[in-house]
Amino acid sequence: MSKKSNPSRLDMNASSENDSSNSGRSDRSLRVAENSRKKREAEDPFLLALKYFSRVEEGTPWRGNDVLERHMAVVERVALSQGLPPEAITVMLDFALSLRMRTQFCVRTLKILIPASAVPQDAVIQGVSWLCVGKMTVSMQVMFLRWVLTVFDLIDSKDQLRAIYGFIFSFVTEESLCPYVCHLLYLLTRKESIRPYRVRKLLELQTKMGKQPFLMHLLALYKIFSPELVTLSFPSKMKSGFKNHNSTWKAALSAVQRRNNVEVTSDLRLTFGPREQPVSKKRKMRSHLTMPALSSVPQSGSSGRKALPLEQLRAFPQLLENLDRIELPAQMGSMLGSSLALHYLDCVRDSSAFLRLNFWLGHALHEEFLFCREASSQNTVEGTRFLNTLISTQRLLQEGFSSTEVFLYRFLRVWDGSLLRPEILTLLSDIPVVPSSRIKDLLFEPLMQLFFTSSLFFKCSVIECLNSMLLKWLTWHSVYALEDELDISVSSQNPVNMTLSGLMDSVVELVQFVGRIATIGLQLEGYHTLLLSFTLDFYETVCDMYLKYNLPLVLMPPAGVFYPALLSTSPVSVDRLCHVMHKYRTNLVSAKHQEKQTEKPFHISRKTYRKFNQYVVSIVSCLWNSRAFQPGMGIELGEDLLTRSKVSEYWGAFNLIHHPAFVSYAIDFHQKCWPERKELDLNSIKAGRRWDWYTEFLFCRGFQGVKEFVQNSFSRRSSIREVGTDSQ
Repeated sequence: MSKKSNPSRLDMNASSENDSSNSGRSDRSLRVAENSRKKREAEDPFLLALKYFSRVEEGTPWRGNDVLERHMAVVERVALSQGLPPEAITVMLDFALSLRMRTQFCVRTLKILIPASAVPQDAVIQGVSWLCVGKMTVSMQVMFLRWVLTVFDLIDSKDQLRAIYGFIFSFVTEESLCPYVCHLLYLLTRKESIRPYRVRKLLELQTKMGKQPFLMHLLALYKIFSPELVTLSFPSKMKSGFKNHNSTWKAALSAVQRRNNVEVTSDLRLTFGPREQPVSKKRKMRSHLTMPALSSVPQSGSSGRKALPLEQLRAFPQLLENLDRIELPAQMGSMLGSSLALHYLDCVRDSSAFLRLNFWLGHALHEEFLFCREASSQNTVEGTRFLNTLISTQRLLQEGFSSTEVFLYRFLRVWDGSLLRPEILTLLSDIPVVPSSRIKDLLFEPLMQLFFTSSLFFKCSVIECLNSMLLKWLTWHSVYALEDELDISVSSQNPVNMTLSGLMDSVVELVQFVGRIATIGLQLEGYHTLLLSFTLDFYETVCDMYLKYNLPLVLMPPAGVFYPALLSTSPVSVDRLCHVMHKYRTNLVSAKHQEKQTEKPFHISRKTYRKFNQYVVSIVSCLWNSRAFQPGMGIELGEDLLTRSKVSEYWGAFNLIHHPAFVSYAIDFHQKCWPERKELDLNSIKAGRRWDWYTEFLFCRGFQGVKEFVQNSFSRRSSIREVGTDSQ
């Protein structure tokens, strides 16, 4: 037995020796690693600085403290060059808010809290806890809240912040903190956050402080989630509720993120601006705007419903299957770059999501297109890309954002007419109906100044923009108008209830405005064919408002547009004018029939009929009867002026044969009829059946407007008076 046991003891001894050997090697590795770490820390001044600030005791003198200054200089250099990592944010924020080095030095620390990537939620929670200690001054508390609002989208999670919603809400009673607390609550609010006592408290504050924008916006959000608790009525358009005072942090944060080549947060914008806009010295540094990446905040907790982040969706059917558990992204601006995210907004009609996205857009547009002055080709490219994304978003949703509308009204007053012209005019054409009482101040005055001081092509662009605007207004009316009621809603997310008469007043103002600027613009540009073409495009929309869009309104073009088109040297302009007048006749005849047949007739002014008849008489007199410039024929000129023109038979100078727009066709027809003739006698075309052949010749050349007018407005055997009477 002893012999057998000896090998066993030898093996155990050998195993023990191996274990001790392995343990020794492991201990040595740990010691080497620890020594290496200590050596690295000893050599890395930034790590030494963080260790110093994490361990420095309260009451340590800061005046004349060279060690403190050396470590602070290291942290400042890292913060401003590459940003602070999350662990450094935690250390430095706790150091600043604990006031271990007096208020002045802690303010200096807060100013350099520039995150390189994420901000730990625990650090923010710990910072909030310092608010109730009573050590910080009010200015320090305000500065901390401003910093939280600046880096809000970089906080790695917000579940614990929402868990202490009630604690944060308790600070709304502090008058100095209230605007910033309301802003933070606005970003954190969910339906479960709404409580009756919180609504009562906000209403009490409103009674005490007045209708402050920050209180109004927070209450408006509460009303969306719980309309039964908030009985206040809010105007459809309110002032921006939350001001931005964080330009210093944002400029530094933008510079850091540009160097690190990471996505810029939703609070950072493109810096460039229009002419003659005074800019404060604080906004000299250029920032940068790109669409944030679509990413949701990781949610922790024991919620029974597992949320599905939007960025995980890959197809529309997957979106439909998970509509009830979609988690919105941390940065609402990222939704603009995702078609699936926009489809989610369109399907769910989440008012809170629209509010958040609208708030993000308001800051992006105002701060970076209005309040910054530097422009460069790179910035212009970025601005173009951003605005085109916004345009495609609004068209996908088939409605605009109220923040875009407010931005455009302000931007028009400082715009030079050239910066991002296509994008600005396209956005302008998408705005909903503007009440007639405000449309002059908001749109007409700034547009008029630009229109008369800009080039021909800008004038054409403005007329095209206003034509698109009118088309959208009429389309909204035809879609949203109810059969038995006159109230319509021109925007589903920003409801503006307007009666039919209110809509008609706005349309009348718009049409009359275009008539005024087109009349003067044509004179300034020598009745340029291109501007005349865009003007006739506009009146093609106006002439068919009753039949095509069911709007009981007929508005005639002014004489300053009609007669230049009738006497134009361009056959296309004359043909289109005839087409427009044919459409007017069709609408007026239908309206006349409607007045006689329906129980609820609408009345079109007799001035409209008289003006239409006058225009018809002018067309017939010029093109058909060769009686231009004679009394009663619409266009009258003094006999002395006609004599001085030295034009023989001036009364026929604008018929279909001698009209400057058609004379080349008359010559071509003459040569085809009498190829052997050497002398040109255009008057011979008027004899016999040749006149009918000539009109058919013109119709075959594509002048459908002239054909419609001739065939439907009068016959060759009709007199001028019969035409006017029949049209009336």
